Amino acid sequence: MSKFSLRKRIQSFRFAFRGIGLVLRYEHNAWIHLFATIVVIGFGLWLKISRPEWLFLILCIGMVFMAEGFNTAIEHLSNAVTREENSSIKKAKDVAAGAVLMAAIVSASIGLLIFIPHLLLKFNG
Repeated sequence: MSKFSLRKRIQSFRFAFRGIGLVLRYEHNAWIHLFATIVVIGFGLWLKISRPEWLFLILCIGMVFMAEGFNTAIEHLSNAVTREENSSIKKAKDVAAGAVLMAAIVSASIGLLIFIPHLLLKFNG
């Protein structure tokens, strides 16, 4: 095991931020997630949601972007292994894409549970 190096830790953060940038720049689904994030933040500010509600939304946003990042990594790694038809790689890609969808569905459900009562109060109260 190598010695701790602050320079190497800083470099690892650069690699991580570059990875985030790659997902946001080239993955079309990440653009959709980013748009949804902006809408959610806008609604949260407009409706003045509580701190615990913000915590849930931030966790959901992070979960969706993490799932998208893992999915993107699996896709790129799979494509580096082979471009030929491979049933195991197809299953891995499908499962990874399914994980993103599950994260998005759970996040949307939590968002609705948070925002609907606020919207009802806003328009009926």
